[in-house]
Amino acid sequence: MSASIYQTLGVRRVINGRSYSTKVGGSLMAPEVLRAMQEAAESFVRIEDLQEAASKVIAEITGAEAGIVTSGASAALTLAMAACIARLDVAKMNALPDTQGSRNQVIIQRLHRNDYDHALRVAGAEIIEVGFNYATFPYELDQAINEKTAAVFFLAGLGKKALPLASVAEIAHRHAVPVIVDAAAELPPQENLRKFISEGADLVAFSGGKHIQGPQSSGFLCGKKDLILSANLQQQDMDVFPETWSYRGLMDQGILAGPPHHALGRGFKVGKEEIVGLVTALQLYCKRDFEGELRVWKERIQQIVDGLKRVNGLQAAHVFPTNGGRPVPAAQIEIDKAIAGMSAQDVINQLQMGNPIISVYESLASNGTVMIFPEALKSGEPEIIVRRLREILGT
Repeated sequence: MSASIYQTLGVRRVINGRSYSTKVGGSLMAPEVLRAMQEAAESFVRIEDLQEAASKVIAEITGAEAGIVTSGASAALTLAMAACIARLDVAKMNALPDTQGSRNQVIIQRLHRNDYDHALRVAGAEIIEVGFNYATFPYELDQAINEKTAAVFFLAGLGKKALPLASVAEIAHRHAVPVIVDAAAELPPQENLRKFISEGADLVAFSGGKHIQGPQSSGFLCGKKDLILSANLQQQDMDVFPETWSYRGLMDQGILAGPPHHALGRGFKVGKEEIVGLVTALQLYCKRDFEGELRVWKERIQQIVDGLKRVNGLQAAHVFPTNGGRPVPAAQIEIDKAIAGMSAQDVINQLQMGNPIISVYESLASNGTVMIFPEALKSGEPEIIVRRLREILGT
């Protein structure tokens, strides 16, 4: 058997027990997606035409007015914020991230602060926090909105402590302010593709390289047509001239003063292959057997839990749904350092030293907990995980 590309490069393969994650390569694409990307790579196409075609597919699937394929969900958030600041003012597009003289504030509930809200600040936004880490009251959001407010940001998937999206949207829209939703990791369930738009979001960012199983470096933004147009203009190659620009009809209609220059999102460009790959994966996503996938996930988690019974210093449990209510099972493994002779971090480090590497969810390790998620596990890999953990713990 010939060596794989990774063997040729001297890179160890990973057994992915941490779910779809950028650090271990996102997800694995279906053969249909790979074929579509291969076909896309064989011809040239105008990117604006391809994005318009993608917009129709995204709109149909999400219930939004329009959509755009982006280079990941983080890029989608930056473009969303840039669209809310500049709207269809090409001079403001050209100035970003300089927001002097523009609406540049984005209001975020304190509960919704996270690493990725940096993507909003990249566009020149100033973050304004409201509420506390246990609750936000409607009047706090209402009174924070002013003439400098460009958008309200909402982080999906945090449960019921914060103001719900429908309430946020009602308050924001009363002031004619759009709402941006970060739904990067909110699939499954499939219903979430339409949920946030139906609850009043103006722009929603999704990852394309997670459960949708598109290209790792893809995502998409869906929402109001005018805001998507602004995001699109700020992402594309604008080496154009008014007299020959394919969008010159927008100037004739008085929608745009002219084409912007290369804008803030130029570094977030997405290629024809990624656009076609994401669109194909999204169309396939609507046909997948999610109940069947869940059954397989539960079986693989139960294999891990059953295989770790009677291991000294370790307690494994099958958890469903996971924290936050996501309909995904997990193996929750508690490591007793006093008995096992090593901490959860030590166990994780040992798992990473083998060949193949075993990657697990690390965020709870400081509390002695190792989590294993099944979405990216292949047949036979749960047994390898069990065997490796038993070797590490000496049982």
